[in-house]
Amino acid sequence: MQKGRVLIDADACPRQALVIAQQLCKEFGWQCLTFASYNHQIGSEHHVTVDAGPQAVDMKLANETRPNDVVVTQDIGLAALILGKRAQPLTPHGLIFEPERMAFHLEERNEKARFRRGGGRTRGPAARTREDDQRFLTALRSLLERGEQQDGNQ
Repeated sequence: MQKGRVLIDADACPRQALVIAQQLCKEFGWQCLTFASYNHQIGSEHHVTVDAGPQAVDMKLANETRPNDVVVTQDIGLAALILGKRAQPLTPHGLIFEPERMAFHLEERNEKARFRRGGGRTRGPAARTREDDQRFLTALRSLLERGEQQDGNQ
């Protein structure tokens, strides 16, 4: 029986989150696939390199996603595509995207983009903390355990 897969948008994934994901995949026996442009050097056994074009990593990752995969990404638009493929997206900060909240996340993204187009400035991401690492570890572990239970019920 084939175990599940964790696909990682490694272009924007913090290194510590990548390490946590690789360790948990090894613990659960899941395959860990990383996707990044050729501008990034990722030390992974299963790494997919794409060109540096806009959205190239996102499109490759979306096309490779299968039902029940777990996808680590900070991109809200990509997360919406992943949900449509019956896979589970989460951020490197441990936020699990749920279908019933996706419209809110997309609207929030659009409002911030509109604000920036009008000359406004939004803050960038805060520095990564131990709490972020712990939240990510807990969320990913939960999704992997849920995936294990689904496999056992089939």
